[in-house]
Amino acid sequence: MPLFTSSQEKRLWLYALAVLIAIFSTLALGRPLQEMLRDQNTQAVFFLIAMILIGTTITVHGLKARPSKTELVIWFGLAAVYIMFVFRLGAPERSHLMEYSVLAIFIHKALIERTKHENQVTKPALLAFVATVIIGVLDECIQIFLPDRVFDPQDMLFNGLAALTAIGVSMLLKWARKKFRKNN
Repeated sequence: MPLFTSSQEKRLWLYALAVLIAIFSTLALGRPLQEMLRDQNTQAVFFLIAMILIGTTITVHGLKARPSKTELVIWFGLAAVYIMFVFRLGAPERSHLMEYSVLAIFIHKALIERTKHENQVTKPALLAFVATVIIGVLDECIQIFLPDRVFDPQDMLFNGLAALTAIGVSMLLKWARKKFRKNN
């Protein structure tokens, strides 16, 4: 029995693995990068690049068909909420929002893809949320043993909220697409 049900599922799991590797690589690189990137302008450039990558990820996985006018309104509304949310956060929280949102989306999409080919996965959104939260808890627990890092239960909560928000937005967009495609 193959490990993946489709090449798309395999690709999504590889993307999730790449994000996971990037998250865990920051455990060792976080402090040196933080020292190197003290300049506000440099931080702004990296933040902008990260936001463009997140927007691209959401767009690629969310807009597979031409959206209706109502869907576009929902997209712009959600984008405005996300942008305001990001600007209210400090730099560490922004990175958690970005990292765990993207990880949750890839896990969720991979589980949805698996569900299309075999009905063994029930509640892919819940499973993706739980998996992402477990990864976030593991990320924080590893920091207990690292001298330059700090274990912070609030980070675990924030990782979970980022996953919940990303999966929730993804599901809201899917619901809107179904509802407004039926009515048009």
